[in-house]
Amino acid sequence: MERHVWICGILLFVFAVLCNSGEAQNPGQLVARARSCFNANNIYKRCNGPYRLTQSGYINVPLAATDQFCYGPCLSETHLVLDCVDHSLSSFIFYNRATINNIRSTLQSACSHSHERGNFNVEEYMQDFLVDEWSSAKVPPIPSTIFTFILAISVLLFTAITVL
Repeated sequence: MERHVWICGILLFVFAVLCNSGEAQNPGQLVARARSCFNANNIYKRCNGPYRLTQSGYINVPLAATDQFCYGPCLSETHLVLDCVDHSLSSFIFYNRATINNIRSTLQSACSHSHERGNFNVEEYMQDFLVDEWSSAKVPPIPSTIFTFILAISVLLFTAITVL
C-alpha cells in the first residue's frame, strides 16, 4: 500500500518536471518584442526608409525600383526583420491582416523573374495562402500547469480508490 503511494508520488513529480514548459511570457511583452524588430537600427541599415517593411504590412516599392529593392540591401534586410518578428511572435499579424508567410510569398514573387515581378501588393498574395494558413493551423497546447493539476488529481483519485 505504502509502495503505491511512493510510486504515485514519484510519477507525479516526474510528470510535473517534464511537463513544465518554463516560465509563461506576458503576451504584451511578446508583441512589444515583435514590434521592436521594425525599429531595430541594427537590422535596417542600408535600405531606404520608403522601401522598408513596417507594421502596416505593406511593401511600398514602385515598379521602377524593383531591381534596386531585389538586388540591393532591402530584400535581405526585410528578410532579417521577418526572421526577427517570427522568432519573437510567430503568429504576428500585420495591420493589413497579412501573416509573415504572406509577406515572404509577396517578396518571393515580386523579386522573381516571372510575370509577378514588381508586384509588391501583399493583399493579392494573401488570398493564395489563406487556405494554407487555415489547413496548417495548430491546436494550442494545454498549459503545463493545468495538465499537471489534472494529472495530480487523477493520481490522487486512483490512489484513493485503490486504498478503499
